[in-house]
Amino acid sequence: MAEQKEKLLQLCKFKEYEVFKIYEDAGISAKNIKDRPAFQEMLVDMKQGKINYIVAYKLDRVTRSVRDLEELIAQLELHNTYLVCDKDDVNTSSANGRFFVRMLTVLSQLEIEIVSERTKFGLNGAIKSGHLPGIVPLGYKKDNNKKTVIDETTKDIVIRIFNMYLEGKSYQQISNTLNKEKVLTPKHWRDTTIMKMIDNKVYMGDYEKGKSNSKDTLVYMNVVEPIVSRAMWEEAQHQKEKNQRSYTRDRVYIFFQKLKCPKCSRIMKCKGSGGTKKKYMYYTCENCKTYYREDKIEECLQRFILELVEYDMAVKKYFLPILADKKETKTEKLDQEIDTLQKQKERIKKAYVSGIVEMEDFSGDYKIIEEKINILETKKYEKLNTNTLSFTPQQLMADRDIEREKLIKDNKLNETLKQEWNKKSKEEKQEFISKFIESMILLKNKKRRILH
Repeated sequence: MAEQKEKLLQLCKFKEYEVFKIYEDAGISAKNIKDRPAFQEMLVDMKQGKINYIVAYKLDRVTRSVRDLEELIAQLELHNTYLVCDKDDVNTSSANGRFFVRMLTVLSQLEIEIVSERTKFGLNGAIKSGHLPGIVPLGYKKDNNKKTVIDETTKDIVIRIFNMYLEGKSYQQISNTLNKEKVLTPKHWRDTTIMKMIDNKVYMGDYEKGKSNSKDTLVYMNVVEPIVSRAMWEEAQHQKEKNQRSYTRDRVYIFFQKLKCPKCSRIMKCKGSGGTKKKYMYYTCENCKTYYREDKIEECLQRFILELVEYDMAVKKYFLPILADKKETKTEKLDQEIDTLQKQKERIKKAYVSGIVEMEDFSGDYKIIEEKINILETKKYEKLNTNTLSFTPQQLMADRDIEREKLIKDNKLNETLKQEWNKKSKEEKQEFISKFIESMILLKNKKRRILH
């Protein structure tokens, strides 16, 4: 820039031009003239008759737009001002000069458009082969070939976030939970972070180029390995309306979004009583003036809920090993990731010993890598033990039946199930109901007692 300025000053001296002012738009593209303050200032001075010649290093430093050039030449002619470009040997003081300027600009714009098309074509090809531009989202990483692949150390966090959202938790509730558990410390989770993750199509394998809901948006399908299924991602989008209704609630309703009005089948709204007395939770239909008290609903559904609790306990204790997806026991991919992290550990250690990094930076990075290695080692252990079950389904079912009969004999089954339900927090109860019940309709009898 300094060299160009010096050459232009020498040219003005040679042509005996008196320099009125130097106009610089440092770091601003010459694509248009509207967003260039110094250029606009120069036009004002020209219109006020303060300058007769505009001297530039090259034509593309003046403008790269044919439309802007036409407008500029018209203004130059109107105010008896001429454009001189040193490098391109341009001078608009003659008709031939003005024609030559137009031809140069057309060729310059053509070159820009060709380069732009080639860049877009190359970018499209890169995206389709899994080389996504920009920052890698949580759950993914770049491999040695700069391809976006799943990061086994953070993939489960993404899955958990989607599951929590589908359970009815808001963005804020999810971020609060992750911060409380210090997930990926020192990362601080925000509700906006969760919102962007739920909206991100990359988690079902697609890449969205451009702003969402824009005409220029382009979606590339199946360009990376998905972390959640397409059905799960779509369900999360449908869940938005339900979750947003509870976003600002300061109370937890166990049967939130599950109770339908028996008369009009609309989802009943949740409402808490006011005053200083004992506060009750209500579910109301403003259209039909129907309402239910939450504690009465829980009391009415107790037998049904306890059956669900028994089922859930049995699944967790006896059937999960059978129902779990049996995946290939090959661990080469995990071994490669562990090896890469081990090498990173060694490099950080050498950098610390050599005095390149400080103790604070060394310990922080070292701890993060060790945590990732531990996660991968656990995953590897689980994979290796997937097919080495030391029991059969028949044995599990027999054990389940024996334990159940023993509790019934000792009159402890109902008490055990009640204890399991009552020890849950309201948030856990809401999550439990959300998991097992799609919707329900309750009726009242003549004595206004709730019936199933």
